[in-house]
Amino acid sequence: MSLAHRRLRFCLPVAQPFPNGLLIFLLPLFALPLAALLPAPARADVFPFNTPSGNISCSVGIERDGTDIMCSINEKQGTPPLPRPASCAGAWGHHFEMLDRGPVTAKCGAGWPKETKPETNAMPYGHIEDFGGITCSSSKQGLECRNRDGHGFLLSRRVLKVW
Repeated sequence: MSLAHRRLRFCLPVAQPFPNGLLIFLLPLFALPLAALLPAPARADVFPFNTPSGNISCSVGIERDGTDIMCSINEKQGTPPLPRPASCAGAWGHHFEMLDRGPVTAKCGAGWPKETKPETNAMPYGHIEDFGGITCSSSKQGLECRNRDGHGFLLSRRVLKVW
């Protein structure tokens, strides 16, 4: 899920010579009506958090049209819960993404750097947080997140599950 922001560039005033040699600045008349027709910049609230151990880091984006979550686990054991695609030659089973509707996907690559100060932005064990279509709960058994459709994942050092 992309949280890209678009920027609208306005034309700067253009210097136009008058027949008598004076310069005036004119803002092109089409700039303001054209700006009204363009889509507004995308806006999202982004909430980064991690587990108290610092082993799992997540980022939740809440936009007008929906919510998404991206989580990365550093230390893990066992087989990744989703098959490795042929296009992935690197590490597999560290990154998981989910929208507020639809299945969980996995991304190729190693885990994000482990949080060196896990108390910063930590979701305490026993805490449940609703991010507008995605609900996550943190426990000593791992981080579990579910979306509105019932899809989700459980990430821990010993267990990786996707449903």
